[in-house]
Amino acid sequence: MAADGRRHVLAVGGGMLMPRDADRAPLQVRYAMDLSGRGRPNLCVLNTAVGDDPNAYLRFYDRLAQTPARVRHLALFPMPNVADPEDLLMSQDVIFVGGGSVANMLAVWRVHGIDEILRKAWLAGIVLAGSSAGGICWFEGGTTDSFGLKLRAFADGLGMLAGSFCPHFDSEPERRPLYRRLVADGTLPGGIACDDGAAGHFADETLAEQVADRPQAGVYRVEPDGAGGVVETRLATRFLGA
Repeated sequence: MAADGRRHVLAVGGGMLMPRDADRAPLQVRYAMDLSGRGRPNLCVLNTAVGDDPNAYLRFYDRLAQTPARVRHLALFPMPNVADPEDLLMSQDVIFVGGGSVANMLAVWRVHGIDEILRKAWLAGIVLAGSSAGGICWFEGGTTDSFGLKLRAFADGLGMLAGSFCPHFDSEPERRPLYRRLVADGTLPGGIACDDGAAGHFADETLAEQVADRPQAGVYRVEPDGAGGVVETRLATRFLGA
């Protein structure tokens, strides 16, 4: 249970493990650790969205080596790396989900029952966080390249949080216009969009704060305007490096 007794989700727009920052832990991960209220938090990372690429886990372990976190990982390829995934996940203070294919990730999670375990973890107050696909998954849906180079709508998220999520809002040219179209025509419900490095922090089911690991990164609320278009509002975002 988080120190304040609330359920926390941190959805990051992507771009956290940039080479220029290779000598320090990602600020968004530190923020998630702080939300747990633990001095030495147990933190588990899932990189299902990239097929449990060992290099992705090594990078994460390396970046968190100088933090007080006790880091573990849950791999599902070619089989689970622990005998009891539920026991591992429910013993964490923070669960962090990496980017990649959100569609493939959700399909694999559902086969192994990880979707229901994560819901239990959320209800128990374990801090849930993730970047890109790891941000989309907590919502009803979002925009994805899971099905090919052309971006498409994804509407089969876990639905812990109402609405949709769009990552990479500033770094991939097609993300913004596509997300606006999908919200305008009702393919996706309204929601939030995050530039690389920016994140929406939800406490219980409410957007509580917007934070970023770089000064210029923004978070935006995108809602249908009732007339076939959208209203896009940039939200005040706190720079974590200040």
